[in-house]
Amino acid sequence: MQIKDTKLNWSLNVVARVFVGLVFLFSSFVKGVDPMGTAFKINDYLTAWQFGGLSLEWLQPAAPFLSMLLITLEFLVGVLLLAGSFRRGTAWLLALMMIFFTITTLYDAITNKVSDCGCFGDAIKLTNWQTFWKNVILDIPTLWIFLTRCLRLKRRTERDTLVAIFAIMMMVIFGLFNINNEPCIDFRAWKVGNQMVEMDEDLQVKSYLTYRNKSTGETQEFPSEELMKKMEDPAWEEAWEWESSRVEDPHEIKADGFAMMDMEMNDHAQELIASQDYLMMVTLYDLNKIDERGITALHRISEYCNENNVQMVVLTCLLPEEIQHFLHQNQLDDLEYYFADGTAIKTVMRSNPGFTLLKDGKVLGKWHFRKVRGIADFELN
Repeated sequence: MQIKDTKLNWSLNVVARVFVGLVFLFSSFVKGVDPMGTAFKINDYLTAWQFGGLSLEWLQPAAPFLSMLLITLEFLVGVLLLAGSFRRGTAWLLALMMIFFTITTLYDAITNKVSDCGCFGDAIKLTNWQTFWKNVILDIPTLWIFLTRCLRLKRRTERDTLVAIFAIMMMVIFGLFNINNEPCIDFRAWKVGNQMVEMDEDLQVKSYLTYRNKSTGETQEFPSEELMKKMEDPAWEEAWEWESSRVEDPHEIKADGFAMMDMEMNDHAQELIASQDYLMMVTLYDLNKIDERGITALHRISEYCNENNVQMVVLTCLLPEEIQHFLHQNQLDDLEYYFADGTAIKTVMRSNPGFTLLKDGKVLGKWHFRKVRGIADFELN
């Protein structure tokens, strides 16, 4: 298909490139802030997806590399689109990526094997169908960019090569920095300064009920107090039927799926996180990824907690015998340990081990195992 080189067509090409380029830059940046989060999401896909009898779990060790590859490609395409560099090659790469994203998210929306694609990291959460329709919208300018890829081409090989090299280097350096440290911008629930549990005892539990209008099919949610008044009217009760209900407890921990279970499967999360005393929570999800620096960090933090009368507990997804052997082997037998889902642990900290200081339900500080020396500068009240 031959597109005429008119001012309008060229202007639409520029608008399409700027729009898609900015989306790709934003998507790559929020994932580049936390490449390990993207790697965990890739692992979810590799675990959930099977094609016939073929499992993709054998690719899991490559998840960090695949994460950085995806993030760098997205950033590169975004930069090249905005700069107008390598326009034909960029159009092909963009088209192939959008075909892959669209097919992948459609399959995911239909099967719902992975609940969140992570296309915008932890910054913006979309449902699977929202993600698919977002890609369909992006497909429209992508198609135009592809069809007009040859309009007003100029040979700028040296300039375009420098732009590409610069873009790749920027994202690789940025991503590797965030892999070897905690994300430089924390979009997660356990961000420093966040109140994980409301301590105000005057806050009340609220309940909400959803009713559906029998004639129109309209659904509406009502606070329980308001609903009691409406139900005094027999005509209203005749026209509406109950559909669902939910409860908002302001004193619940503001992190989905978070628990701290003991050996008897009792959950101690509420009492520990809401404690009026200092709590150092050590998150540990993979023994194979702990090196000597991680062990040294554990001892350093243990000494700090003993000297400052801070309660220190380990939160892990390991088997009881594994964590017991690990603590005994490293002379840390006196530490309490609790169990939680691996995803919930990784949401608290990417570092393995990672250290989170809390008091009165509030996150006061977080330290990567490579940065625990910084805790010496933290002043306890």
